[in-house]
Amino acid sequence: MTRRRRAFTLIELLVVIAIIAVLAAIIFPVFARAREKARSTTCASNLKQLGLAMNMYCTDYDGRFPWGVDPADRLTPQIWNGYPQWQAQIPYMPYLHEVVDPYVKNKQIWACPSDDGYDVLEDSGIPLIAHPTSYVAFGTSYMWRTEIAFQGAMPETLPDPVRVNVLFDGHGKWHGGNGFNERRWNILFGDFHVKNVGRETYEEAWSTAVR
Repeated sequence: MTRRRRAFTLIELLVVIAIIAVLAAIIFPVFARAREKARSTTCASNLKQLGLAMNMYCTDYDGRFPWGVDPADRLTPQIWNGYPQWQAQIPYMPYLHEVVDPYVKNKQIWACPSDDGYDVLEDSGIPLIAHPTSYVAFGTSYMWRTEIAFQGAMPETLPDPVRVNVLFDGHGKWHGGNGFNERRWNILFGDFHVKNVGRETYEEAWSTAVR
């Protein structure tokens, strides 16, 4: 006697496909969150290493933070229209990452793994094209509280170093959402600790005086 092999019916195949689709819908977001968490952790580690490099710079230069600008200062100097005395210095200032590079072992630490660029300087509405990534376009994924350089501030003279932002992600969508209040930033603070924060802490850091 010959045996007839039973094949899957169309309905059975559709049920299997549907089950796989449901499992994928559940699992893929979990994997995506885990991957982004790993990238954010690496980014925070980068900022921590840059904080150590900046601290070494301070030791060599009378305790002062580096005198340099970030891509926003150099390419959109109009953000300093209210401070013409500082704005006038920008054409003569080097990029921060170029100043700090002698103190870093690997220039790749200036690249945030989540950096996928941006089209507009965050929270300003001013066009600033950073593609394919900010690191590729400018040599750094991070922005810097340039007021610190203009003021000639030192780590020990900051009024509240635990709260003042020094170096931070170029855009909050890299570690958060596109919505205004969904964004998150890795920030290197004035006491050289690094923390991932939301909108409220980010705004608070900007409002903390450096002198």
